[in-house]
Amino acid sequence: MAATSLNAPNAPLLQKTHQTHVFLKPISTIPCQTSAKRFSISCSATTQDRLSVQSQSQDRVFNFAAGPATLPENVLLKAQSELYNWHGSGMSVMEMSHRGKDFRSIIEKAEADLRSLLNIPENYAVLFLQGGATTQFAAVPLNLCAPGDSVDYLVTGSWGDKAFKEAKKYCNPKVIWSGKSENYVRVPSFDGLELNPNAKYLHICANETIYGVEFKDYPVPRNPNGVLVADMSSNFCSKPVDVTKFGLVYAGAQKNVGPSGVCIVIVRKDLLGNAQEITPVMLDYKILADNNSLYNTPPCYGIYMCGLVFEDLLKQGGLEEVEKKNQKKAGILYNAIDESKGFYRCPVEKSVRSLMNVPFTLEKSELGAEFLKEAEKEKMVQLKGHRSVGGMRASIYNAMPLAGVEKLVAFMKDFQAKHA
Repeated sequence: MAATSLNAPNAPLLQKTHQTHVFLKPISTIPCQTSAKRFSISCSATTQDRLSVQSQSQDRVFNFAAGPATLPENVLLKAQSELYNWHGSGMSVMEMSHRGKDFRSIIEKAEADLRSLLNIPENYAVLFLQGGATTQFAAVPLNLCAPGDSVDYLVTGSWGDKAFKEAKKYCNPKVIWSGKSENYVRVPSFDGLELNPNAKYLHICANETIYGVEFKDYPVPRNPNGVLVADMSSNFCSKPVDVTKFGLVYAGAQKNVGPSGVCIVIVRKDLLGNAQEITPVMLDYKILADNNSLYNTPPCYGIYMCGLVFEDLLKQGGLEEVEKKNQKKAGILYNAIDESKGFYRCPVEKSVRSLMNVPFTLEKSELGAEFLKEAEKEKMVQLKGHRSVGGMRASIYNAMPLAGVEKLVAFMKDFQAKHA
């Protein structure tokens, strides 16, 4: 490379960060290639920058955290290439006015791509909000029912239980089934559920992150005018879902589709406009929908990152292809557990085991600390189970590569050979 003055208008930007060298050069279009030693990234839209990253693969760990979780490497690299000057705008996305045309194009494309991924009909609103899924524990009853209305909660884990407890402040909820006495290891048969014929909605948590229990099918409210509501935080966009089966879906982004700070709500439009009088303005779905998620300043950079993830999922072939990859990864890990002759054990019923969160225990629980320590030495981190459950948990979201699961399985087999 010829020497260039750093004061020249088109001088390359050199950034050194932890054994990584980043060179940005003006260019209009660039191909998308990745390899263990060199990454080159192109943007779907015209860009003024070319990113060439020289890095060693050992700089990245396999992150099995439940959330915030690992993000696709190519998405991170594209965000890096666009960080300083987004598409020639002269500013970073973090600096943009949320009411300017640049950010409007970002949020509109993110919504359009999400609608394509999930085949979301036009009679549903898509909202990009703040406050995480936990805020929706209050927003759902505040928007969908009056203070005295009955609603049903089917509780298959800690998050469903927390949602029920929050709803008690705003309506008359009833737990129609809870797996707490069995330590949340299954989903009940829908045929035996005592559904309230007057319930305004039936609430489920589609995938319980802590216990690793996932709905493979969905119940139908008994009330013909009632709707199904689902917290899909930890399996959102991991597989195709028929959105029309639900009146409302909500999901924190930090598991599968972006960084922490964004909560996505998909709500049928005829359910808008009936919020209780005490509903705070920032929890009123109609106000938020009427303003296209821009009533106040939204989590702009987080929404931008979600948009990059949606674009990446579409490029993979959509959620049908993503689900196949997730099934393969989960199958490899569950098989290793089941074939360990009891050294490792997953307590969840096989028919409802999560494709996203795989909890397991060691037959010799005293080996837990050593397992975690040795795994970390092999650059596999965040495998410790939730503090309320213990044991181990491998969260293998969309962005966890097959190589990460294969490495974990090889490590588990080696660890068993040493300690069985």
